[in-house]
Amino acid sequence: MATILFVVSGATYWVLKDGTRYATGYWAEEFALPYKKVTEAGHDVVVATPNGVTPNVDMMSLRPSMAGGEEGALELEAIIRSAEVMRRPLKLSDVRLEDYEAVYLPGGHGPMSDLWQDADAGRILTAQLASGRPLAIVCHAPAALLSTRIHGESPFKGYRCTGFTNDEEEAVGLASRATWLLEDELKDKIGVDYSRGAMWEPYKVEDRNLITGQNPHSAAVLADRLLELVS
Repeated sequence: MATILFVVSGATYWVLKDGTRYATGYWAEEFALPYKKVTEAGHDVVVATPNGVTPNVDMMSLRPSMAGGEEGALELEAIIRSAEVMRRPLKLSDVRLEDYEAVYLPGGHGPMSDLWQDADAGRILTAQLASGRPLAIVCHAPAALLSTRIHGESPFKGYRCTGFTNDEEEAVGLASRATWLLEDELKDKIGVDYSRGAMWEPYKVEDRNLITGQNPHSAAVLADRLLELVS
């Protein structure tokens, strides 16, 4: 049995270009489906957030139109309600990586608000990469890679990865309103070898121990791969 650390955003809003506070948090599918797969396989999950705040689900991600229908939305909500670990998260600053076999970061726009500039997130990602143990990051959560820079340089430079695309951000109506776009920052500020699949289709990139997924529908694919690696 393995213990997997879920590093989750603690944000409740994301400040847009015009100063508007856009309500956000973590994306339901990206937490719930991996959590269900991992725990049903007999593994333990520990959640950590900045300052140990209780994570906030992005309510848009529980809309039937976003969750594959009414039944899908109800299933996601039931998983989240059952996940006691979400109500007692660790502080990122208290995380001891040697306690975990793998690290996973779900997205939502939350990481664009907090994890991208969180020093503890940067420490955890840098150390996990160096350890050789699995590090899985999906959708907007690769924003956290920005927190690994020291004097402008990131250990993730040159790694192959993916993340939420500019086209997908455009499709949800936020590309023109955001102060920065994830795809652009990963290429320009981190220097990753970025690739992508079709919009809204599952797409996974694996480079050494780093596994990244493009969008919410990639979360289950990442979870399956994590299970293979920790079993």
